[in-house]
Amino acid sequence: MEFQWYPGHMTKARRQMEEDIKLIDLVIELVDARIPSASRNPDIDRIGRQKARLILMNKADLADPVRTKEWASFFQEKGYFVAEADSRNKGSMKAISRVITEACREKTERDKRRGILNRPVRAMIVGIPNVGKSTFINTYAGKACAKTGNKPGVTKGKQWIRLNRQVELLDTPGILWPKFEDQSVGLYLALVGSIKDEILNMDELSLELIRILAREYPGVLRERYQVSEEQEAPELLLQIAKNRGCVRKGGELDYSKAAALLLDEFRGGRLGKITLEFP
Repeated sequence: MEFQWYPGHMTKARRQMEEDIKLIDLVIELVDARIPSASRNPDIDRIGRQKARLILMNKADLADPVRTKEWASFFQEKGYFVAEADSRNKGSMKAISRVITEACREKTERDKRRGILNRPVRAMIVGIPNVGKSTFINTYAGKACAKTGNKPGVTKGKQWIRLNRQVELLDTPGILWPKFEDQSVGLYLALVGSIKDEILNMDELSLELIRILAREYPGVLRERYQVSEEQEAPELLLQIAKNRGCVRKGGELDYSKAAALLLDEFRGGRLGKITLEFP
């Protein structure tokens, strides 16, 4: 499968981000904990290279916790501050506040030496489409201050949000990058829903997911759908269609309905805690 998608508004958003970075103390980069590398926009490292950096591994509740710890260590070794998050769970926000404070300690102490007291940290929150930025902001701030949606591209413009006395946040639209040099990156982004389903071949995508799960998480498909994982992916998907009653009029198995079911259950965490790439 070939994955390319770069709407014009993303070019505009990237240019705006390059302007806004001058106002920023901290860049908070949300990544999807199931694909921590593939969900990082390489432009962010270039744009935010002079700023404190926090990688927020969102949707950690859907990811393999062992792999999440491995990724956290990987990013910390490269000099990033790291925190895990389930953006729908307010209880996970206190730990994030502590990491933000730690990431900005140098800036805060520098302000104190200059006689500047109590100026809030100005943070920019960045991330690819559908990584959960708006839900995170709403949960962290304790109110619905950013639009949320389960489709990529809901946040179209920038907005400043006062999270608390310590932090002001600049939200930005989710942006992908112009070209995926490694097509596996496009595959992972498509699997978690960061590329619009409407432009994808969902049948092929589900077969790729079957191959990954059978290789990296043997037993998951067997337990969920009562299928044999010894089969090739197309036959396995047909078996899922049969066992889940995905049939058209006339009794013909509905391959596409089974593909959509599998992808939906993976994205919703109903197949268990799964991470697609490893550090």
